[in-house]
Amino acid sequence: MCSRYLVPVLGLLLLCASASAWGQDSKLNVLYKDPNQPINTRIKVLMDQMTLAEKIGQMAQIDRRAATPEIMRDYSIGSLLSGGGSVPREQATAEEWMDMVDGFQNGSLSSRLGIPMIYGIDAVHGHNNVYKATIFPHNVGLGATRDKDLVKRIGAATALEARATGIPYVFAPCVAVCRDPRWGRCYESYSEDPKIVQDMTEIIPGLQGDIPPNSPKGVPYVGGNTKVAACAKHYVGDGGTTKGINMNNTVTNWHGLLSIHMPPYYNSIIKGVSTVMVSYSSLNGVKMHANRQLVTKFLKGILKFRGFVISDWQGIDKITYPQHTNYTYSVLTGINAGIDMIMVPLNHTEFIDTLTSLVNNNFIPISRIDDAVRRILRVKFRMGLFENPMADHSLVDQLGSQAHRDLAREAVRKSLVLLKNGENADSPVLPLPKKASKILVAGSHANNLGLQCGGWTITWQGQGGNNYTAGTTIFNGISAAVHPSTEISYSESPDEDFVKSNNFSYAVIVVGEPPYAESAGDNSNLTIPQQVLDTIKNVCGNVKCVVVLVSGRPLVIQPYLNSIDALVAAWLPGTEGNGVADVLFGDYGFTGKLSRTWFKTVDQLPMNVGDSHYDPLFPFGYGLTTESVTSS
Repeated sequence: MCSRYLVPVLGLLLLCASASAWGQDSKLNVLYKDPNQPINTRIKVLMDQMTLAEKIGQMAQIDRRAATPEIMRDYSIGSLLSGGGSVPREQATAEEWMDMVDGFQNGSLSSRLGIPMIYGIDAVHGHNNVYKATIFPHNVGLGATRDKDLVKRIGAATALEARATGIPYVFAPCVAVCRDPRWGRCYESYSEDPKIVQDMTEIIPGLQGDIPPNSPKGVPYVGGNTKVAACAKHYVGDGGTTKGINMNNTVTNWHGLLSIHMPPYYNSIIKGVSTVMVSYSSLNGVKMHANRQLVTKFLKGILKFRGFVISDWQGIDKITYPQHTNYTYSVLTGINAGIDMIMVPLNHTEFIDTLTSLVNNNFIPISRIDDAVRRILRVKFRMGLFENPMADHSLVDQLGSQAHRDLAREAVRKSLVLLKNGENADSPVLPLPKKASKILVAGSHANNLGLQCGGWTITWQGQGGNNYTAGTTIFNGISAAVHPSTEISYSESPDEDFVKSNNFSYAVIVVGEPPYAESAGDNSNLTIPQQVLDTIKNVCGNVKCVVVLVSGRPLVIQPYLNSIDALVAAWLPGTEGNGVADVLFGDYGFTGKLSRTWFKTVDQLPMNVGDSHYDPLFPFGYGLTTESVTSS
């Protein structure tokens, strides 16, 4: 009978072993496996049979690097994840991802109760850890589109690509309201304006599916095996830290919290988001991972959130400083604050032993454990994991599909913000003519797929180069867009003599920031690298030039603005660089509007729309428009 299962050999052996175990435990009530039973009945029947060890195992999430099928079976581990860059192997195929996830899942299914694990991954701008996945623009660019339908379609495409690798849970969307561009995660935020971030929570029904009519508010929903469980993060106030320092302290009053940082969570919960991730940051000096008032009383109580609350990577360790110095205190505080699933990526036994001791010695009530497990099981039942725990191999061709790449290209077009277009409306530089005798394409980011994707791409921090994944650079896009007779010269950093001696019709310079993620991206000066400035000076001083700025946030540009003929904010566009060329050459018009204030100097920061000292270089909502042209 077991030979009928198409699973890896190790999983097959575990599955066969579990069959005999089922035969030995005839007292087991398997009503929880019946999909026709109400979910609350299934949860109760299952929990009534769970030992404390099995319950606490469900509360642990570990990285795949620290897992084996036997560990999943023996500890009843509730969840696995791939942290940034944690992959089966470099350039692994969709099938290899599926086989890996299924191998671990078979371990879980061979446990006494056969509770399936849930595999999670960061998919913050597409399925970004996976080779050849479609990489969409980062959220800062999507906020500039103001297009809720677009974001919903991106959510649906991301869900399909995650499922194409056997993964049913993504740590997205980030619904932070970034109030200071010095923050290294600002590109993960749609806007400084909570209203735009609220609108962009439409990505959640894209990822999870539209909740059914009359569905109770706050109850998680995942609509079948082409959808994934989503995660609203990072609760709450992560975008408002002092000086934009990652994981730092957000200082605000109750009104500020409810009017700026909390609104996106209202929408996320109404739309049935399955999980909420707690922020590393503090609120008025209280670590969010220790904040019972906001996690248990407000999120679970007042907002009626019924999914599960998950910690960030080693998040409870960071309750103390230095981190992990009093782990027992951290576990006690984090669990009592209301965190249900703890991301303990590399050491599950310490967490399980510590939590077990705390419960056995009455420091944590069993009712708190039951609340956590009930929530975790509710999400698993709502996802259909008990009925369909294994990967669906029919979805494998969804990874990096042409339809998804076309969608990403559309997103790039709509995200571009035109900040300058000639000295006045009578002499616009854009759109550029496709037919010209000779043009120059220059700059560090012009022909570099990794740089245009930014952080959280294949690896955690991102990296430069064209060999890490599949896509189209901006230079590739320009080359395809211009007339066949147009001669294109490419130089990453041309000197002045080269520019003067070549009689170019015009130049496109693509420059920006290096990739970064999280704290590594915190930046107190927000200046453009000197080599980039030299390129702008050498080119723009000698030929008509368009500067395309690839960055996760506004940068200091004012001192160089006069020498630039046209300036485009391209944000971090992802793998489909041809979307930039589509708009530069007029196949589509510029429509994007700033979702962030563009400051003059960093001394003004933080500065957001509505502030009394508001004096921007380009205000929130700014963006010049152009019309599409049928021919050039």
